[in-house]
Amino acid sequence: MHPLRTTARWLSAAAIIATAFVSHPTAQTGDDFVPVTDAMLADPADGDWLMWRRTLDGWGYSPLDQIDRENVGDLRMVWTRALAPGSQQGTPIAYGGVLYMPNPNDVIQAIDAVTGDLRWEYRRDLPDDIDDYIRGLVSVNRNIAIHGTRIIDTSNDDYIYAVDARTGELVWETEILDYTVNPARHSSGPIVAGGKAFSGRSCRPWAGPEACIIAAHDAETGDELWRRRLVPAPGEPGDETWGDVPYEDRVHVGSWTAPSVDLDLNLVFVGTSVTSPAPKFLRGGIENTHLYHNSTLALDADTGEIVWYYQHQNDHWDLDHPFERLLVDTAVAPDPAAVSWINPGLTAGETRRVVTGIPGKTGVVYTLDRETGEFLWATPTVPQNVITDIDGATGAVTPNGEIVFTAEGQEVLACPSWFGGKDWEAGAYSPLTNTMYMPLRNVCARMLASTDAGSHYALAVRNQIAPGMDQVGTVQAISAETGETRWLHSQRSATMSLVATGGGLVFGGDVNGRFRAFDQETGEILWEINLGSAVTSFPISYAVDGRQYVAVGTGSAGTASGFLGLTPELRPSAGNNLFVFALPPAD
Repeated sequence: MHPLRTTARWLSAAAIIATAFVSHPTAQTGDDFVPVTDAMLADPADGDWLMWRRTLDGWGYSPLDQIDRENVGDLRMVWTRALAPGSQQGTPIAYGGVLYMPNPNDVIQAIDAVTGDLRWEYRRDLPDDIDDYIRGLVSVNRNIAIHGTRIIDTSNDDYIYAVDARTGELVWETEILDYTVNPARHSSGPIVAGGKAFSGRSCRPWAGPEACIIAAHDAETGDELWRRRLVPAPGEPGDETWGDVPYEDRVHVGSWTAPSVDLDLNLVFVGTSVTSPAPKFLRGGIENTHLYHNSTLALDADTGEIVWYYQHQNDHWDLDHPFERLLVDTAVAPDPAAVSWINPGLTAGETRRVVTGIPGKTGVVYTLDRETGEFLWATPTVPQNVITDIDGATGAVTPNGEIVFTAEGQEVLACPSWFGGKDWEAGAYSPLTNTMYMPLRNVCARMLASTDAGSHYALAVRNQIAPGMDQVGTVQAISAETGETRWLHSQRSATMSLVATGGGLVFGGDVNGRFRAFDQETGEILWEINLGSAVTSFPISYAVDGRQYVAVGTGSAGTASGFLGLTPELRPSAGNNLFVFALPPAD
């Protein structure tokens, strides 16, 4: 390990005090703060939301049921608060009556979860030249973690750091990468499990392969425990899949969404992104698979070693696959009438431990055995023409050769576009229905392969709604057992992240500012409000003193702005705000 990265840097008292300010007279003193343990993270209390998707399995599910299908129509906003400027995609953590909210540009706020009053705020002192090296989207911060008495995050200047959850004072920081040498973008923060903080990143093409890593740090001290490069070096397994591409040009295979963790199997599940450039004729040849791009990796949580991998696609069109992985124990009985590709060796109805969901922009559902990586079944959900076949016995994916670029100047219609049939906006899973609920889009693009396109993907793109359609957004309820779509909601505007609850509801928003509650069984809209701006954050539900709340943020985000270009009649604002809702108090 690099000597600068093996030991956390502990701050002096004077430096700590300078990094945080307390603006509320009732800021936490620490007298009644109960440290968050690994056991609490593994099995959180019903009213807590302690990590990005609440639980290590990535479900995005709250068991709270005070707000249900019968009374959700009475839901009222109880407070709102403006957030810092920048691209806003944050997920609050809810613990001990406090919301810990990641804001753009490495700002973290502790907000009273009942009143909306600010308790403390931490603003990281970032270098003035950070954007010169990262070059774009440096303000995004989707999630933070909590462990012990600390809030843990990754920063724009490529550190992992911890602040005191009671005061906002900086406790330790550890450099992951030198941003001037190997710049990486930390659009998502870490997830903590078993005392380790696991974090991925989006490595910049000019940063080289050493920036394309997932890392584990000690959640208590910040010491680095291991790092796993996502591209093979010469002599390593997978080296041959890059052909004669020099090691220093094996770039941009990032893992920029928080992983999922199976503590029983001791595995960390991460997804990866496309190479740069995307068309493979520009990076060693279309016959090469360029591991480990657009893959699911199962990593040993103690060492970072790759236990198994599955490649979802040899990607020529920037159709990343780094999104949330859902860990579910379910009977596996894919319905041949609903599912396109099925492993012929399956014993229908057998209960399996699976990793499932829609991991990439193709909008294809993949279900794999999470212990072995065995392919079980897969099926499309939105218009797609980039995959023609998946071998059920091996899981090998066959791309559509008619739209694989082989030379500069070629133009194709690719579906979905790089906006994604699905993108970073997360779906949710409910154990009440054994159903995954996914925000999806009907989008395609005219793509031109060109190194003069002004994009590090070497693509010039003109996005459009899928031919023959006028509805961009959908929410689809897909059975984890059979693959059947149980219901589908279609609408003009693009849909965003979802959360499922024990009250039989699925909450989610769209880029036109609408925030809704769907009936989990039917897809009927039971409640709706116009928040004015695109609903760009990941909604959560939490409870304080027996009262259930639903929180969600609005703002600006690249995909939201892009989708609005397809529906020019929709003209929401772009204000960064946090909104919190609850039922009226009982008389």
